[in-house]
Amino acid sequence: MALRIIVGLALTAVAAAIAGRRMWWLYRVARTGQPAPERTATVREHPAQDAEVQATEVVGQRKLLRWTVPGVAHALTFWGFIVLLLTIIEAYGDLFSRSFAIPGIGHWAFIGFIEDLFAVGVLAGIITFTIIRLRTSPAREGRESRFAGSHTGAAWIVLLMIFLVIATLLLYRGAQINTGYFPYPHGAFASQLVGHWLAPLGTGVNSVLETTFILAQIAVIAAFGVFITYSKHLHIAVAPVNVLFSRRPDGLRALQPMRSGGKVLDFEEADPDTDIFGRGKIEDFTWKGMLDMATCTECGRCQSQCPAWATGKPLSPKKLIMDLRDHALAKGPYLLASSDEERDALPESIKQEAVRPLVGDRDSNGVIDPDVLWACTNCGACVQECPVDIEHIDHISDMRRYQVLIESAFPVEAAGMLKNLENKGDPWGMGEARRTEWMEGLDFEVPIVDGPIGDDVEYLFWVGCAGALEDRARKTTRAIATLLHTAGVTFAVLGPGETCTGDPARRMGNEFVYTMLAQQNIETLNEAKPKTVVASCPHCFNALANEYPQLGGNYQVIHHTQLLARLVAGGKLKPVTPVAEKITYHDPCFLGRHNKVFSPPREIMEQVPGVQAQEMHRCKERGFCCGAGGARMWMEERIGKRINIERIDEALATNPDTVSTACPYCLVMLGDAISAKKAAGEASESLEIVDVAQLLARSVQPPAAAAAEPSAATEPPAAG
Repeated sequence: MALRIIVGLALTAVAAAIAGRRMWWLYRVARTGQPAPERTATVREHPAQDAEVQATEVVGQRKLLRWTVPGVAHALTFWGFIVLLLTIIEAYGDLFSRSFAIPGIGHWAFIGFIEDLFAVGVLAGIITFTIIRLRTSPAREGRESRFAGSHTGAAWIVLLMIFLVIATLLLYRGAQINTGYFPYPHGAFASQLVGHWLAPLGTGVNSVLETTFILAQIAVIAAFGVFITYSKHLHIAVAPVNVLFSRRPDGLRALQPMRSGGKVLDFEEADPDTDIFGRGKIEDFTWKGMLDMATCTECGRCQSQCPAWATGKPLSPKKLIMDLRDHALAKGPYLLASSDEERDALPESIKQEAVRPLVGDRDSNGVIDPDVLWACTNCGACVQECPVDIEHIDHISDMRRYQVLIESAFPVEAAGMLKNLENKGDPWGMGEARRTEWMEGLDFEVPIVDGPIGDDVEYLFWVGCAGALEDRARKTTRAIATLLHTAGVTFAVLGPGETCTGDPARRMGNEFVYTMLAQQNIETLNEAKPKTVVASCPHCFNALANEYPQLGGNYQVIHHTQLLARLVAGGKLKPVTPVAEKITYHDPCFLGRHNKVFSPPREIMEQVPGVQAQEMHRCKERGFCCGAGGARMWMEERIGKRINIERIDEALATNPDTVSTACPYCLVMLGDAISAKKAAGEASESLEIVDVAQLLARSVQPPAAAAAEPSAATEPPAAG
């Protein structure tokens, strides 16, 4: 008895010392990052929400369970180890007393049953993982495998360790049954089965096996604890912490503002020599960014949903986080060195890693390749899918900010867009004089306001650059205005007083131009004092509703599909003319995933007679990007398949008559893809893409007919 106490405690002490030393080192490396006081403030302000998120995402495994088979396998393993904490307590108790039982519950048959049930569940989970990894291994599927680029060797070691944890558990419990020291008289069915197998060996052999496998269980658990601190399985320990400090609005919504030293950067007072502009070195990331890197499970769920990766680009959100993490760990000794002398004494490999640029160029081997950085569309699929709440887009945007503002290194074709935004207030450089051309030919007058909006005006219609200046998007703008007029809704526009929200500049990384445009618009909107702003562009909608509050602009903002859906539901718009077409709807990323507006466009289409709605296989939360976001609309797509072509291929698989959407960016990108398909003879000449508003306008009663029928319903109040 004394020997097994000594051995068991010695194994535990050695493992705790090694793992503790490693965790302390990792903590110190993370603390070399910048402060993030907004993260701790959010946790203090929303304890109830934090508890709910921990319950649903960590304990409830909500995101993982969306993946059905692997999700259930992971949930069984996770929940199994929570329950099996009881068996670990029992194992340590058995070191000191062979008749040990957990006080109060140690002889309940139900506890023994639950322990064995989850032990079997964990075995089922790791068998499932083994099959999944064999069937979807990079060697078998290549780039298509979500494990491509992951450290698969560590995963196999962990699966083996988990198996050994369960095997040693059942073997020592089975031996205990035969020696008469097992605490549960009934219920532990798996242990009893193993005990039945071991019974012919006799009491003496089972007594030796009991001691052997108790020590083996403790040894495996101790080794497991050490191994996870040196591998991607560190997420077992840090994922709940990362989830706790993640920002969790209902959707991705706003980018984080630029911060230096934990404070929001003020461009009027900022000093490039002392302040941090984006992320130019690994230590420029905040400790939360470092935590993101340490938390990555390398599961590849982000990679499997990324439109850039799916179309042959070099961007893998998983690999980006892995590369940043590996660089941070390699540079760690340099970051933690207390003096220049200590740094000089470091191995040459560490010193070379320390001066390695974060983003490379043609002449340097950077941690992140520029083609990786600029391939991102900001669609948010990576963040949506990540089971541990890593915020890939914020990190990509911060690195872009440094490249644009400090290095002036970005795709050359985007320079014209940025120049147009600065000089003309729109990406095309058309100027304010053309912002009212879309009104020409309307049979009613659209009020243009310059100053405070009258109390009789219900909505300020934010037209947006595309809606005012791009020919295809103008049709949507005219349809929305006509529908509002038909419904008797009073609205006005800013006309020449409107300028770009700055979204393309911000997503490009030019926070300075974004701030300049946003402050100009905020001044205009504050003077206008609109009750509610209705935006037709999801990018404008997202900027006005979610990003302008960072600069003091707080407004009630809705998307045009939300307003039109209310007007239809309230009887103010009556779709009566059949549109006998098979239609597939494309979810704009900044409307759907970023802001969780999925139902209103579909509700509108459901009310149009004759429409046969057909969903693409990637829709709603898992919708596929058109390729325009992240300022990609103004950059050339030179690598791999064009994202808009990939999306139209998915649409064509539904054999539609029409593709619908609710975003002018999507309208342009998918319209171009349809034209390319028609030119190649791969799509019907009659196939077209329209905004949901255009579809509704085809079916709605004209104003005269609508006026002839009294409406019993009134429009519900607008909500932001």
